[in-house]
Order: sequence, then structure tokens, then C-alpha cells
Amino acid sequence: MSDFGRWTTADGLPVFEGVPVATDGGNSEHLVSLGNRRLQLVASTAGTRSLWDEFDGLRWLLAPQPGGTGTWTARVDGGEPWGTGAPGATPVRSTFGPTWHGVDGAHDGVAVEQVVLCPEGEAPWCLVRVRVTASGPAARRVELRQSWTVRPRFVDVFTPVERADELAAANVRYRVTAAGGRAVATEERVDGEAEGGAATPGAFGAPATLVFEAFDAGGTATSDGEGHPTVTLSSEVEVAAGETRELWFRFGLDDASSVPDPAGQWAASLDGLRERLPTATSPQAPEAEREIPWHAALLSGGACADGVLGGHTLDEGSVYSHIVGLNIAARDPLQHAMPLVYSEPDLALSVLRNTCAWAAPNGFLPWALDGAKNVVSAPMLPENPSDVHLWALWLASEYAIATGDLGAFAEPVGFHPRHGAPPVPLGENLRLQFRHFVDEVGRGPNGHVRLLSCDWSDGFVGAEAAGIDRETLHREGESVMNSAMAAWVLPRWAHLSEASGDAATAKEARALAEELRLAVAAAWNGRWFRRAYVGDVGLGDDRLFLEPQPWAILCGAATDEQADSLLAEIDEKLRTGSPLGARQQWPLTDEGGRQAGEGLNGGIWFALNAVLVWAAASRGAPWAWDEWRRMTLASHSAAYPSTWLGTLSGPDSYNAPESAKAGGTFQLPVPGEFPTDNMHSHSQPLLAYIRLLGVEPTAEGALRVGGGSGAFASRTFAVGPDSTGRLLAAGPVVVEARTGRVQGEAGNVRW
Repeated sequence: MSDFGRWTTADGLPVFEGVPVATDGGNSEHLVSLGNRRLQLVASTAGTRSLWDEFDGLRWLLAPQPGGTGTWTARVDGGEPWGTGAPGATPVRSTFGPTWHGVDGAHDGVAVEQVVLCPEGEAPWCLVRVRVTASGPAARRVELRQSWTVRPRFVDVFTPVERADELAAANVRYRVTAAGGRAVATEERVDGEAEGGAATPGAFGAPATLVFEAFDAGGTATSDGEGHPTVTLSSEVEVAAGETRELWFRFGLDDASSVPDPAGQWAASLDGLRERLPTATSPQAPEAEREIPWHAALLSGGACADGVLGGHTLDEGSVYSHIVGLNIAARDPLQHAMPLVYSEPDLALSVLRNTCAWAAPNGFLPWALDGAKNVVSAPMLPENPSDVHLWALWLASEYAIATGDLGAFAEPVGFHPRHGAPPVPLGENLRLQFRHFVDEVGRGPNGHVRLLSCDWSDGFVGAEAAGIDRETLHREGESVMNSAMAAWVLPRWAHLSEASGDAATAKEARALAEELRLAVAAAWNGRWFRRAYVGDVGLGDDRLFLEPQPWAILCGAATDEQADSLLAEIDEKLRTGSPLGARQQWPLTDEGGRQAGEGLNGGIWFALNAVLVWAAASRGAPWAWDEWRRMTLASHSAAYPSTWLGTLSGPDSYNAPESAKAGGTFQLPVPGEFPTDNMHSHSQPLLAYIRLLGVEPTAEGALRVGGGSGAFASRTFAVGPDSTGRLLAAGPVVVEARTGRVQGEAGNVRW
């Protein structure tokens, strides 16, 4: 269904085979990010690759550039060079796997297949396997050259590009080795003698060394110091007729490790990947079998061990980090980690710890970090969000209920280094966040959570249409969405508090949740729930905003009759005619300079529609599964087959059919585009699928497993259509299945 290729399987894993393209250095816009828990390989349909790293800050180790880098060329019997690094029209095909990118082509009776793999775990480098096959009647001599332009780039919204590149260049070196680890070329500076480093606490004063290594005898290396250095690994092999020769290489950050058996490590990595990725089947959504493991791989591949704050960062990626140089917003890594509770709970906990380490000792959790991992403080960005604490409390509560790992909350976690404060237990960090939410965010005169500089929406909530300026909205606004979400989250947080011995916090959280539920119930206007309040003015009477509606159903603010009629309104007004899912609002108008059907003026948001699927499923809405299918890559390719965006990865928001660029995404006012690889496009289909199977934490601290029209299985959790399943618990858990209530201790729990 896609103009760019087709899905298939290889090694028991989903793989996308691209259509052949000419090796002219183009197609650089057709990118996707694949990774492990340490770095990301950014691969293009033209066969080029870049490397992204967030250990010390947001930076390209090998930045994308015109003509690409990470290329290869082959020369057969001294003939003309061909391949991804040679100009011309030699067709090559890209193959994208969950953690690898391959390029293959053939010319003059010789076929070359080069595959780059991000090994399982936290290896900060990639393995490269090259297979050369001769199909003619005689032996062939093949010269193979692989080239990388060493162009590091520090990405930070507050640092001029020239200075950012200077900082990166001053802190990235490289080393080239041939067979046996023999160093054949080194550089102390890749681009001049720049001094200085990025502002604290982001490192960039801690030099990194890139390694380019050929494992096979005969490998050589050269370095071109003109401009940005180009590293080339060269090999020459004799290939008999019908024979395949295999060559091995690696490139990436030098961690002083050796790879004595690259073929063995390759096989072990694929075995580990197959074991790690979850599986899924559903007669309601056949796409789940392919897309659930794919989304899980690209989601965990967006993580990176954090050398400054600890744990793992899991930011949005996409244009926000790769182009703008911001890790925004704190809610996002927490939201991304939610489905990992059921497939990689250790990573979910690591992301929770990392994001809580953004906090201040008074419990304030900032909206964003810059490219050097400093707390963002800038008037043009939201400085005082009202919702971010709720996402931390939600992830913590879901993790605790689904794993029983209460011990994790006694382990110390630091505050942001800017504060110079000693670490506290994770549970105390979260309690301080709760106190900040209650005492500093607070509530307005209508009983709702104050909106401040933003709730989930970083922009428009309908105030301009009511003649209310932004300053007044931020000063006096109240968020119905925050109130409804808090009314669901806080009872689960209360259970965690109580289980940790804090009965007073548990009691306060439950009482506040009930007051907020009643406030949300009072925001019903007869057709849907209002979006916000500013004094006596309710925003959203003449416009259906999706944001608060699913949460109002889930928290119990909507009566059964209201919930069912509300879902009918959403189906009719927000879903009709939209192949990618519900729009964010109705009706659509070009208002305030915003294009109708784009962004926060009626765009299609993964973060909103995942909760909508959950709420619809909770009421048995017949279109819940259909809404999930509209979130899939398959649906995007069917509706917009010639648009790369949505083929393998997506943005945070698609444009609705009413947009002139339907199926694309809204554009930020920044140079360059990197619209794919937003982690919402991978995390939210995963979370929504799990909720469709009736899996969710209850207010009483149990894990409800209702079952549904599908199955899900990972190393740590599984559920079938009849609600039977298993859970690898770290501590005491309670499971409420259709077959009954089960209490289990640490270890394998079955029901």
C-alpha cells in the first residue's frame, strides 16, 4: 500500500523493504531512527546514515548533510565505482529492520549487501556486516570502500549554530583501526582547535572518541583532513564464482571494548531482540502482529543512557530535539514510558527516575531541558506548566501496581544539578511533586486545577475566540482536562502512597480526586465537557475540544448516559471522514493565523487518541478498535501512500483531511525538517492496544486484566482474549481478571 516499499519478515521480525532508488545522494528527507538504549542510527532510503547521541547532551556524532554520510562504493575488477557513495543511477534498495538498516545492490555480476546493526543493550557503536557475492563464471576482485564524514553537531536552541558546531567539534575526536586493532589514523581535533564547553551541567567538556574499525585482514584506513575529515575503510577481496565473502566493521563511540567475534555478537543480538520485543495478535486489527513489535523497537530505540542526570532519557525526538535542540516537555518521556511497564519495566523505571531528576527540591518539575540538559527558562516557552507532575505520578503508580516493585521508591534519585541538593528516595521526590501540584499549582475559583503557562496543550485552548488574551488565560485560567486527569491519577497515587506507609498523603490525594471529579461533572454543558474556565467564562461551549472528554469518562465524572452520548458526538464530529483518527476539535476554522486541521487547530494527536481509544473501550463503543486501527502505520500508508511521513514512523500530530497538507504535520518556524521519529507515534499505539485488552491499574491498587479481542505477550507480561495471563512480579501484586482475583508475590504470577 506504500509507494516506498512493502512489509515482510526476516529472522522472525518485521522488516520494511524499500523500493530501489538511484544512488544519486538524494532522498535524504526519507529518514527513520533506529537504535538501542545508547544511540540512534538515523538511516535514509538512499542508503546513508547518521549517528545521534544524548548521553552528555543533544548532539550529532555524524550529522546529516547534503549527499549523506555512512556510504559505500564497490569497484569490480578495476571498473567504475558504484554504490551509495558513487554518483550515477545504480539502483540500491534499503531494508529497515527494528534495530538495523541494510542496503543492497548489484552491478557487473557482483552483489553487495551492507547491513548496519545497533546491538542490543547500551553499546555506543554499530556493527557492520558486508556480504560480497559473485554470480558470474569467474572469480572477481572487488574493492570496497566505506566512508563517513566526521561532522559532529551540538544542537541547542539557545546556542548559535556556529558556536554549537565549534563546541561539538572541540569535544569529539576519532580513531581508526584495521585488523587486530592496529591504529592507522587518529585526530586529536576533528575541526580546528576550538576551546570551551557547553554551559553546565551538560558535559560537552568530556571528550568523546569515535572509532572506525575493520575486523578483517587487508582492511586499511585513510583520513582526509580537508574541511570536515572523512574516514574511509578500504578492503579488497577475491570472490570465487558463486561464492559469498563476509566482512565485518564497526563505527561509533569508542568505549574501549573489543569485539573478538562479531558474527557471534550479531547472532546473539538478534536472539536477544526476538526475545525482548512483545508479540500481538488480534482478529480486530491484523496490523497489530507487525506493528506492536515494530513500535516497541523504535520506542526503546529512542532511549539513551543519561550521563548527566542518570537513568535513561526518552524524549520526543523528531524536530524538537534533532533540529530545535530541546527535550520537551517533561510529560513526554513519562508518557512514552507508560507502555514499557508491560514489556521493559526496567526501562520504564529508568525513564521515570531520569525525568524526576529534572525536578527542584521544592517539587517543581520544569517544562523542558535545553541541548546541554540545563533547565529551560525563556519567556517565549512555557515556564510554569500545570500538568507535568500528574504524568510522573501516573507512571509511578502504574509501574508500582503492575510490577509490585515498591522497593524502587526507596532508592535515591538526585534533583537537577543546578540546585546542588542531596538525593532523596524516589518516593520522596514524587511526594514533593504532589505537594507542588497541590500547594503551588493549586485550584481556581471554579474548583479546577489552575492552567498556568500550559496544561497538556502548550498553546491554543479557545481563549482567543472568547476575547481572552494569553496573559489572562495563564493567570486566571483553570484546566478541565487537568482536573479530569488528576481525578483518575490521584486515587492510584494514593494507593502507592499508602503502600509506602504514607497514609496522610493517600487520604489527601483521594479527597482531592473526589473534589476534582465533582468539578469536572459540573463542567458538562449538555453535549460535552468544557475545555477550561477563566473566571465566569467557560471555554468550549461552542466548540468540542477532545482533550478533557476521555478523561471525564475514565475518572467517573460522566454518568453512563453522558458518556455514551459524548462518545456518539465524538464519533460524529471528530472522527467522521478522518482516516487517521479523531481530530483535536470541532468545528474547524482558520483562526488566529492557524491553519484549520493542523496542530492545535484540529490536528490528529497520538497523545489524545490513545486515551480516546481507552475511554471508548471502557464503554464498549463499537468503534474503539477502529480508532486504534486509524492510528496504525498501515492506515497512513493506505490513505497517503506517497507520503513518507507515517510509513515507518510519524510525528506527534497528523494534519486532518481539511488541511492543504493532509496526512503531513504542522511546521514549526525553524529551519530544516525532521518530521518523523516522534516517540508519541510509537508509544501511544502501544498503550492504546494494551488498554483495548482491558489492562489498567485500578484505584484500589489492583491490575485489572479484562481481556479483549486480541493478545499481547512480552518477557514480563502476557494476556489473552479470555483474560488469562502471566506477570513477572518484583513484589506483591493483585490481579483482577474475569476468572477471579489473584494475589501474588515476587516471581511468576499466573491467572
